[in-house]
Amino acid sequence: MKFLLLLVQSVWLIASTLHLSASSNPARLNPLIATDSASSSISGFLFNSLVKYDESGKKVIGDLAESYRFLTPTLIEFKLRRGVLWHDGKPLTAKDVAYTYELIRSPKVVTPYASDFRVVKSLSVIDDYTVRVAYEKPYFKALEIWMMGIVPRHILEKESDVMGSRFNTAPVGTGPYILKKLEFSKQIVLEANPRYFEHPPRIDRIVFHVIADPMTRFLMLKSNQIDVSALEPMQYERQLDKAFHKQFKTLELPSHSYTYLGFNLRLKKFQDPRVREALSLAIDRQSLIDLLFLGHGNVCTGPFLPGSNGYNGSIKAPDRNVKKAKALLKAAGYDEKHPLTFEIATSNSNMIRPYAAEIMQRQLAQIGVKVTLKVMEWQAFLNTVVAPRKFDAVLLGWALSLTPDPYALWHSDSDVPGGFNLVGYRSKTVDRLIEEMEGSVDPQKIAALQRRIYAKIAEDNPYLFLVIPNDINVYSRSIRGVKPTVNGIWEDYISWEKK
Repeated sequence: MKFLLLLVQSVWLIASTLHLSASSNPARLNPLIATDSASSSISGFLFNSLVKYDESGKKVIGDLAESYRFLTPTLIEFKLRRGVLWHDGKPLTAKDVAYTYELIRSPKVVTPYASDFRVVKSLSVIDDYTVRVAYEKPYFKALEIWMMGIVPRHILEKESDVMGSRFNTAPVGTGPYILKKLEFSKQIVLEANPRYFEHPPRIDRIVFHVIADPMTRFLMLKSNQIDVSALEPMQYERQLDKAFHKQFKTLELPSHSYTYLGFNLRLKKFQDPRVREALSLAIDRQSLIDLLFLGHGNVCTGPFLPGSNGYNGSIKAPDRNVKKAKALLKAAGYDEKHPLTFEIATSNSNMIRPYAAEIMQRQLAQIGVKVTLKVMEWQAFLNTVVAPRKFDAVLLGWALSLTPDPYALWHSDSDVPGGFNLVGYRSKTVDRLIEEMEGSVDPQKIAALQRRIYAKIAEDNPYLFLVIPNDINVYSRSIRGVKPTVNGIWEDYISWEKK
């Protein structure tokens, strides 16, 4: 007995733990409805998709699918890996894939993936390890839409309300880590899945520390209580010392995201294009990069990022022009006696955005616009401002996939509850271009249509596209096996070791 106790204690002592941080509590850990950043990040450790990108970010490879093939331009066959187990020990089968598809198509489930699957005609289970997916027409994202998590039929089919299910806080996945503890506003503990189909993760557990205050997160990082983190430019440039750099490695890359100010186009004041153009002309985007990002970023000019096929390099950000902005506002009926007034809402979970809002408030005041600010905790911001669309303007950001689909953000049909067309943008021209693009599998034609979409959206100013920040990531030198790629540091994290 004494020997067994010593053995258990020894195993506990050498168990490795990766410490991470989350700026807010996860809302739902079901990957189909995990729309906030904390839920998306954490559920990514718990679930697998059918396919994923390779480390180059250009080729689609299998994940839960061992292989796939196009039988026709509108029919794909997926062969599943054998021997994959859910965290409760039940085997993954094709019925789980079919059930996941049913949930995405269900009107009772509010999921951002629904728009991706609107061109799927049917899904057929051929046998326990084979599914075939038929599409209404050739679809440029036929494979990429299967990069969302697959969920277990044997658990969720018993639930009458998936949106409110206990599964959302006690998920069962196939992923490399298993949820062991969820303490709201404190910590989320994941433990390595010993039966993971690739191989068991070499780091035994991951602890997410829920810390809303960015400064507290930074101080925990500096004191070695957090192993991997993103840094704000101000922190990187002015708040690190030699001792920190001896303990951490740094990787800086252009992010796959942008920051924007979005106008609620359902409100009459923002429906006049002259007003939106005036607001755009009032903002000095480069000053935001210089003051807040200290040069670690680039001006954003539209809805696709540089390096993507849809990026339109001919579109430039407007130079600041106070005189023209005032003239446009006057033509729209606003002057000193009747100024344009509105509120910018944002969250304090991002250290920079409240300061960006203050700078824009001052710049807009110079053209006679009166702006008030509302800065909120992230979850409250999502639940009371973003979800019910109760805002004048929101300062937010989007992270884009390597194959961005403009339908979710910009098509009129995405202006629905749970959709990502938050501002209510509606353009028959953009709708038509999106629909034409999505029916093509010709990369050159798709890129040409995306560039036209880019130009039209930039012209309409539903957003003020502001900044593409750089991602500045640091990770502890105690972690071995990190393989930085164009997509960051998380490639093959299950092979990481911590000494």
